[in-house]
Amino acid sequence: MLRALQQSLRGAIRQQTQAVCERLTSSAACSSSGRLPEPQGLVGLWAQIQSRFASTRASGLKVYKPTTPGFRGRIITSRKGLWKGGPFKPLTEGLSRSGGRNAHGVITSRHRGGGHRKVYRHIDFARSEGTAAGVVQRLEYDPNRSARIALVKHKGVAATAPLREQFSYYLAPQASTEVKEGDVLYSGADAPIRPGNTLPLSAIPVGMSVHNIELRPGAGGQLARSAGTFCTLVKKGDDGYSVIKLPSGEQRLVLSSCMATIGVLSNPQHKNRKLGKAGAARWLGRRPRVRGIAMNPVDHPHGGGRGKSKGRISQTPWGKPTKGYRTRNNPRTDWAIRVSRHKARS
Repeated sequence: MLRALQQSLRGAIRQQTQAVCERLTSSAACSSSGRLPEPQGLVGLWAQIQSRFASTRASGLKVYKPTTPGFRGRIITSRKGLWKGGPFKPLTEGLSRSGGRNAHGVITSRHRGGGHRKVYRHIDFARSEGTAAGVVQRLEYDPNRSARIALVKHKGVAATAPLREQFSYYLAPQASTEVKEGDVLYSGADAPIRPGNTLPLSAIPVGMSVHNIELRPGAGGQLARSAGTFCTLVKKGDDGYSVIKLPSGEQRLVLSSCMATIGVLSNPQHKNRKLGKAGAARWLGRRPRVRGIAMNPVDHPHGGGRGKSKGRISQTPWGKPTKGYRTRNNPRTDWAIRVSRHKARS
């Protein structure tokens, strides 16, 4: 009795499998002998999936298999080729979190708090003239910024010197095509025009892409320091100033004696990542935001009403417009802006 039941179940399973095989492939794909060869339709589907993941890896992104709802939409930047271990300890220190509060404990930046523990890496943004040439030891992931960083060992520094003087962290340009392990990076007016080298703006050809640009000589780079960003050197004047075009389209004057690094910063696909779930935002220290339209009138200008009704322009909780309202008011630096980012967009 039990054996007959088992045989009937096996027959039913075989019939269902053959029906699926016939739907996916032609009728000749399954032989009449009862064996089930590998269907060509499934092979083609698997090839499409593999090609999709291969193209994603080539583009610098990593797509997760949809094993959970959070992984279904999660896309992050690939870390292939980066250092697998921890940071270089002599160039690190502990990082305390403020939770968006100032020295008086008052929240000045909303929706901040929590997040994973981080160790801060000291980055050499200055790279002043005369800095010894450095050999790239490895490329690393930095949780404190979107771009990758490079650990560099300086040439000509005594072996008895402190490790903080022998090594430095630099912002890494695009690693796949330009800067890689073993390359030598230079700083100074006589440095070669090559990605990763730092020169004064007066020594850089017009039209070159640069990043980590100083605003005051010796103060360290302050412009174009995030992933995939760069500025363009538009003009070099005889008055000692150069015109830099920022990623926003704004053009401003910078002293030609300020230092800048050649090339485009690494990890340009950072803007295309998708966190996939709310918990991933909490890992980054971002707390939930409540829409003003979902609040009561006492809590937000958008609150109240019957159903979804705003009834006024987009505003902050304190009544300041949030779309098209210019808040910049710094006459001290207005003279340096040649083309405003607002006019550049229009």
